[in-house]
Amino acid sequence: MLKTVKTTTHSKFREKGSKFLGHLFPTDSEKAFEKRLKNIQSQYPDATHHCYGWRLYPNNIKEFAQDDGEPGGTAGLPILNQLKSFEMVNCGCIVVRYYGGTNLGTSGLINAYGKAAKRCLSQASLLQLVPTANFKINYPYDQQTHIEQLKNQFDLKEIDAQYLEEITLKIACRSKQADDFLAALKQLTHKGVEVESLGRGFIIMQS
Repeated sequence: MLKTVKTTTHSKFREKGSKFLGHLFPTDSEKAFEKRLKNIQSQYPDATHHCYGWRLYPNNIKEFAQDDGEPGGTAGLPILNQLKSFEMVNCGCIVVRYYGGTNLGTSGLINAYGKAAKRCLSQASLLQLVPTANFKINYPYDQQTHIEQLKNQFDLKEIDAQYLEEITLKIACRSKQADDFLAALKQLTHKGVEVESLGRGFIIMQS
């Protein structure tokens, strides 16, 4: 089950003199992540490294890792691997390092950057991302009872509602129930119920 976070979580520790500061935060686009990265870089302008990993877009996951001058694969990848291990998405983790004068070696760096990310994740309040199929339903007022019955029968979340000459609802249905929900709606087409697919989405739930 994919997860995300709603608020920022921090971690802080020292390893052989080097100081590691972890920042885990929600983000929903590469542009938003870059803005947060610049903010953290400006907070710690004298840091030796600002390494990070992010995972975005629950319906078509994209991910990236950056070592920022550390040996290849020793910083960004351990951070990203922790995000993957916790099944995180729509979040990023930046680990700031102040070099302490002692080289940590490849395994030491991997452990330290992974530890910074894991500490953030372990402290964070994680939210579940439930995949959905989204629909727009248009129907006359005399079909409201049937629609309410479907709302009780299926696990639905109302995204938007308009009450004009007819009722128009935008509904998110858990993906695993989508086929059955659509079939139930189509049984009402002869009563003036129209349905249109709006593609995939997700809803956020407390773990």
